[in-house]
Amino acid sequence: MSKLLDRFRYFKQKGDTFADGHGQVMHTNRDWEDSYRQRWQFDKIVRSTHGVNCTGSCSWKIYVKNGLVTWETQQTDYPRTRPDLPNHEPRGCPRGASYSWYLYSANRLKYPLVRKRLIALWREALSRHSDPVLAWESIMNDPQKCQSYKQVRGHGGFIRSNWKELNQLIAAANVWTIKTYGPDRVAGFSPIPAMSMVSYAAGTRYLSLLGGTCLSFYDWYCDLPPASPMTWGEQTDVPESADWYNSAYIIAWGSNVPQTRTPDAHFFTEVRYKGTKTIAITPDYSEVAKLCDQWLAPKQGTDSALAMAMGHVILKEFHLDNPSDYFLNYCRRYTDMPMLVLLDERADGSYVPGRMMRASDLVDGLGEANNPEWKTVALNSTGELVAPNGSIGFRWGEKGKWNLEPLAAGVETELSLSLLGQHDDVAGVAFPYFGGNENPHFRSVRQEPVLVRQLPMKRLALADGSERMVISVYDLVLANYGLDRGLDDSLSASDYNEVKAYTPAWGEQITGVPRRHIETIAREFAETAHKTHGRSMIILGAGVNHWYHMDMNYRGMINMLVFCGCVGQTGGGWAHYVGQEKLRPQTGWLPLAFALDWNRPPRQMNSTSFFYNHASQWRYEKLTAQELLSPLADPAKFTGHLIDFNVRAERMGWLPSAPQLNLNPLSVKASADKAGLSAADYTVQALKSGAIRFACEQPDSGHNHPRNLFVWRSNLLGSSGKGHEYMLKYLLGTDSGIQGEALGSSEGIKPEEVEWQSAAIEGKLDLLVTLDFRMSSTCLFSDIVLPTATWYEKDDMNTSDMHPFIHPLSAAVDPAWESKSDWEIYKGIASVFSEVCVGHLGQETDVVLHPLQHDSPAELAQPFDILDWRKGECELTPGKTAPNIVVVERDYPATYERFTSLGPLLDKLGNGGKGIAWNTQDEVDFLGKLNYTKHDGPAKGRPRIDTALDASEVILTLAPETNGQVAVKAWQALGEMTGREHTHLAINKEDEKIRFRDIQAQPRKIISSPTWSGLESEHVSYNAGYTNVHELIPWRTLSGRQQLYQDHAWMRAFGESLVAYRPPIDTRSVSEMREIPPNGFPEKALNFLTPHQKWGIHSTYSENLLMLTLSRGGPIVWISETDARELGIEDNDWIEAFNANGALTARAVVSQRVPPGMTMMYHAQERIMNIPGSEVTGMRGGIHNSVTRVCPKPTHMIGGYAQLAYGFNYYGTVGSNRDEFIMIRKMKNIHWLDDEGRDQVQEAKK
Repeated sequence: MSKLLDRFRYFKQKGDTFADGHGQVMHTNRDWEDSYRQRWQFDKIVRSTHGVNCTGSCSWKIYVKNGLVTWETQQTDYPRTRPDLPNHEPRGCPRGASYSWYLYSANRLKYPLVRKRLIALWREALSRHSDPVLAWESIMNDPQKCQSYKQVRGHGGFIRSNWKELNQLIAAANVWTIKTYGPDRVAGFSPIPAMSMVSYAAGTRYLSLLGGTCLSFYDWYCDLPPASPMTWGEQTDVPESADWYNSAYIIAWGSNVPQTRTPDAHFFTEVRYKGTKTIAITPDYSEVAKLCDQWLAPKQGTDSALAMAMGHVILKEFHLDNPSDYFLNYCRRYTDMPMLVLLDERADGSYVPGRMMRASDLVDGLGEANNPEWKTVALNSTGELVAPNGSIGFRWGEKGKWNLEPLAAGVETELSLSLLGQHDDVAGVAFPYFGGNENPHFRSVRQEPVLVRQLPMKRLALADGSERMVISVYDLVLANYGLDRGLDDSLSASDYNEVKAYTPAWGEQITGVPRRHIETIAREFAETAHKTHGRSMIILGAGVNHWYHMDMNYRGMINMLVFCGCVGQTGGGWAHYVGQEKLRPQTGWLPLAFALDWNRPPRQMNSTSFFYNHASQWRYEKLTAQELLSPLADPAKFTGHLIDFNVRAERMGWLPSAPQLNLNPLSVKASADKAGLSAADYTVQALKSGAIRFACEQPDSGHNHPRNLFVWRSNLLGSSGKGHEYMLKYLLGTDSGIQGEALGSSEGIKPEEVEWQSAAIEGKLDLLVTLDFRMSSTCLFSDIVLPTATWYEKDDMNTSDMHPFIHPLSAAVDPAWESKSDWEIYKGIASVFSEVCVGHLGQETDVVLHPLQHDSPAELAQPFDILDWRKGECELTPGKTAPNIVVVERDYPATYERFTSLGPLLDKLGNGGKGIAWNTQDEVDFLGKLNYTKHDGPAKGRPRIDTALDASEVILTLAPETNGQVAVKAWQALGEMTGREHTHLAINKEDEKIRFRDIQAQPRKIISSPTWSGLESEHVSYNAGYTNVHELIPWRTLSGRQQLYQDHAWMRAFGESLVAYRPPIDTRSVSEMREIPPNGFPEKALNFLTPHQKWGIHSTYSENLLMLTLSRGGPIVWISETDARELGIEDNDWIEAFNANGALTARAVVSQRVPPGMTMMYHAQERIMNIPGSEVTGMRGGIHNSVTRVCPKPTHMIGGYAQLAYGFNYYGTVGSNRDEFIMIRKMKNIHWLDDEGRDQVQEAKK
């Protein structure tokens, strides 16, 4: 209290003193202090985390008072690390610390919402039809009614409804769609299950029980690096962030560690105290550059050129001039470099590399009777031809030799890397060169498009009586990098200063990075790896993967690591961090998520092809396959539109289809019965005769597109939706800002395999249902919006690739207002569906087309040439030349009972993953005791899965990562294939069983499992490839080793059998758009990049008041000072960016950290916050994806070929977007689209 009045006699406060007068006892009222005390009082603390796909997976204390969440702080009780390793905490970031704001904010969705026009039609239809399915049918059969609500999507107009009404509407729509068109016309999109795996599983379990289509996300997000499946047969496996501390040299290549991996960045800074050198490689001066010893700024999109120039230095200095025994031995044992490649002779007498040699090419097959056409061949040190253990042919059909022991036919052998010294001849071998392709925005170095290099080769007699020249992959790699071998090769460089592919001088010309820096860093990187046996690491950011030729970027960096023996070594390797892709208890989650306990296989579809097709983005495609082909390929064999290649891939079983056929798959059985054939045989005959066609061949037929779409845990239209404006126009049937011309009204190649319709269908989706806790951009365009529980209001689980722990999401409080957890929402829909379907759907036979899956015998489809049954080149053989055709029996009235119970297929078929399987009867029995069993109905006696907690226990019990007993069984199953003993990796954990209450008490470290290629150990941090190197488990590739040479015919035809620099493509999105009226300000074409932002995680937090306050409070675009000066733009000016795909409006951030020629709009800034009208479109400005469009790559469509085989989120077309250019200009008039402003914008557009 103040002493001010004590100077006055009658106001002086009385009180006893103590401590020699230094203290005084007061008698004043101190109740005012209670407000401060109570502000930080709480009733309880509950552990939870954030399911936001940030990879942080941080454990948080959630403080609850009076039933409300008041705030959150970081947990600090992670399990300890080794004494020589820093602890994991502190983990967290400002974005996560602001999450509690959402729970009670105006942005929170509180009640079920529905579009007013739709619910009015529904209520009117129900008044005339007592059957809800017939009521929905009456709406769907009236085009005017359909158009009336579709055309106002995105225009507001929501009203409050209730769960009962909307569940009935959704169920009726699903039933009618399945009955009329087929279950594959009902689709769902949700990303990254690891961030809240039970919530994801809720929707996909419902869809899979129906036979609906589950859409992929990892490839669509462009987080999937195709180079990983190509090289390792693995979707993605990376070191945990703690392993950075074990590294001796780190290159952060395109990864903005402190901004996008905030909770893990301390390891990056801590390792520098050990003397580890850190290098930043980013085109802009980003946050990570501040933490590094050196910053390189290559021209954006030229990463593969820089990597190849560094690879040139590594190969020259550490493989040729002063060979490192460690590097050579590593490459000999763990890569495909010793394998032999057949050479095809050209007309001019030179050769071109063909496919890899196989045991079946030789007279005796090298004694290999099982799959000899899938066993690769090498030359050993004594000059003998051998088929070494480990290739993909040993994986299927036999046991005990699928390993990396140095054996061939049971005899120990050492493979030869090079044929030099054992060769029969030296001749020219041709390589494609793309670095001379001209692009006005990127530098090129002119050389011949075909580079013929002199190489050593050997002549062999083959089983067919012919003689062929062969060469080793190692010799091809050295030549591809332009190394001089002393063979009179005029195209090879003898000096780093020669401007020849791929020298440092050449790299400087392409990238702008000084050659001395290229040499120095490559030398340091390799020298460190040599001295430490592989402790050099490259941390990659997703941005490098967002270019069309992303696989070339990544393969260039992967090759550096492989040349230096870094992959699979502690502190070394490839650290690719994107979304939260690592669902650690994956094999326990899969049966729950895709209802594999009841039906197999599920319908799964790669989203990139799905949205390219059904959003009619292909109709605007200007890029041709001819532009992508190698100059060594025959262009006559690769004609048509890009979508034709996707259709061919679907037809041959390489990619999935959705919808699959041009008829209802539930109707096939009846037709087959009439013909006296099985459903599978009838389908084969009907496909061959043309009576049945693939739906993808007729995308604009009214029967061949999706009808119902669920979106949950996702902001599809506000974050990941490349080609946003095309989605609005063709999927939703509402206003769009497309500024380009379709192929029908412009020059361009029309498809050969796809029927062209001059008028495309608009508004293909009859129903769009979104589940979210906040009003997002996707909600804005939906028909029904269902309020979900937040991450503090539900039970779930969360894992990440950044650390080895499994975390819970916990219901600290009950879901607010009328929100529900995802599990309860889909359970409710399933319940109503089971009632509504009676009389329309019963026990039905569904015919499912299943692609040739990776990690199954189907990956051994066509070993040599590509034969197409449609062209009469071969028979239609399901599982070989076409998709597998599988009959699935569905019981639609039992959908709810099946949803809420664990089915019998786990008892009968067991469980497994990635090609191995084990018995799981004990775990099923345990779950029956833990969760209790169903007492009656179709699921009588089966373990219950009534709640999200029950679902969590199912995952934890079935997964080897959380159940030690299962881990031991899994390692035993793998050991049968490899012929080696692996159970020692988990035997000490056999009695450990992690339960949900355990992880609520403290994060728990998972158990080592053969699902993954690293170990959870006291001795090493998790590092991908560790078990391949140290346990001699093969990589899941053709050779069983790290595959640098991709010998598939399409890979060779497109010039990508070996890594090459391929400049960004020209999407023509600027050059071929409609004429845009000028506004008086100058315009300029700039490369448009969308990195991850500082004040949000994807679109989450981007409209959070706390984050808006810290940032500029709305959408922004970063631009260089040079470009801004040229365009008359000052910091904070309103600008407009536009191209053929659409337009967006934002404020300009003018900065010297951005190089000229590029601009950055941080990813996923919501279009619902502070966006004025567009002068170009006459509508409100769009989002970052309004100026993008999907452009698929044919080499990503390959399937049925060892590691190049489809798997859900494993391999397939990828949604790249960084090759796009936009026109940018300052805005003249800023209108917020009130009535007067809307008129002014429309007038300006005219």
